[in-house]
Amino acid sequence: MNKIFILSLCALVGCAEGNCRQVAAAEAKAAGNAGTKVETAVVAGPQDHVRVFKYDGSVQCGTGNGKIISVEEMQTQLSGIKVFAAEKKMDGLMHMQMCGAPAGKANVYEIDRHQLGDATKLGFKEWLWN
Repeated sequence: MNKIFILSLCALVGCAEGNCRQVAAAEAKAAGNAGTKVETAVVAGPQDHVRVFKYDGSVQCGTGNGKIISVEEMQTQLSGIKVFAAEKKMDGLMHMQMCGAPAGKANVYEIDRHQLGDATKLGFKEWLWN
């Protein structure tokens, strides 16, 4: 029942003053710009970013011969890719509880969405968790 209400509300609210494209065209015409193309600047924002990760090598109980890779050290693997933010995060998945098993800690980097392919070629994966 709630889903129907929400969908109905979204359909009614869409563009409060009619077709949004018609409103923009009317505003341009009123401003004396009829027939000219109005261009808007596209500014990169958080919606144009994606997060990628690699596990840092940490294991439960601190056992194992592997080295835990710091966020800063792993970021050097992303050479040529602009990094907007970097942090260490838990993946939030269930892991087998056993000394020596992966701990689920990852180094996560926020990059431009257009460079996701470059990062995956370097062994990074898209971060799908919060």
